Amino acid sequence: MKPDEDLRTSSGLVVPSASLHWSFARSGGAGGQHVNKTSSKATLTVAINEITGPEVLVRRITTALAIKVRVTSQTSRSQWHNRQLCLTQIKKIIDDAAKPPTPSRKKSKPTRASVKRRLEGKRHASKKKESRRTSDW
Repeated sequence: MKPDEDLRTSSGLVVPSASLHWSFARSGGAGGQHVNKTSSKATLTVAINEITGPEVLVRRITTALAIKVRVTSQTSRSQWHNRQLCLTQIKKIIDDAAKPPTPSRKKSKPTRASVKRRLEGKRHASKKKESRRTSDW
């Protein structure tokens, strides 16, 4: 992705390049002297209210996510690769928020066989406890 190119998700939403704010810092972890002189950790902040696309999807995103979403990656020693990982993560977050909610479960009655098994188990437990009782109370 070029620096002046808009971010497009698989669900048809577009994040303008102006609303993508990058910051870079030194990564932690192993890497020797290279770690001490390069800023390979990438942080991407996206303003959610600037996303364009189908109205229904934009409404779902604005209700599901905060005003700004921040993603950080420092797994790679390459700043470019960490930037690509941030873009992938933000696309996934936006697409997941744009999905419609799952339909609620329809309540159903227990099957005849499951009712029969439950009652048979209760009868069996009752007979077992009844056999333990003594009649000399």
